[in-house]
Amino acid sequence: MTVMSDAPLRVQAVVGSLRERSVTRIVIDHVADRLRGHGAQVDLLDLSLEPLPLYNPDTAYAEPAFPALQARVERADVYLLGTPDYHGSISAPLKNFLDHFWHEFAGKLFAPLVASHEKGLTAIDQLRTVARQCYAWTLPYGVSFVEKADVNEEAVVNPRLLERLEMFEHDVRVYGDLLARQRRLDLAGAEPGYLARYRK
Repeated sequence: MTVMSDAPLRVQAVVGSLRERSVTRIVIDHVADRLRGHGAQVDLLDLSLEPLPLYNPDTAYAEPAFPALQARVERADVYLLGTPDYHGSISAPLKNFLDHFWHEFAGKLFAPLVASHEKGLTAIDQLRTVARQCYAWTLPYGVSFVEKADVNEEAVVNPRLLERLEMFEHDVRVYGDLLARQRRLDLAGAEPGYLARYRK
């Protein structure tokens, strides 16, 4: 039996595809609906609807919309990161989003979802690298899926993918909750640890 904390898990689901009929968006929505059904609060950030200017460290933090987005990113316990696999890499919109933040990710969980005909392994590894550089955690696996074979007609159609997404959603909740609880304790405490630098 899984024992969850009293505070609802806060998930930011980021759609890193700009396609109008994006399979990435369909899978993100599927997982987000399951998370909501288990009591999580999900903030959907669709980068096709809320585009960010290309990251420039000289100007990005002065953009009028930045403080509100930063607050949304800071609130999240888990980042559900969806991207197509472009030439073995994550999409430019997702990378641009990640470039805008770093300490907001510390001590939190990255959960990768990748639309790919090549299993998305290099894209998943790149998200692990970003997490490591930002002192975040990642699930020990990501989920990849293929257009038409796995996702078609605005729905997940492959029973094996549905099973894998059920496991993925479960692990996002369980490990996201564990890390969120420990992060709150570490930030409120006085013991040494890598999150000590983020104490106020």
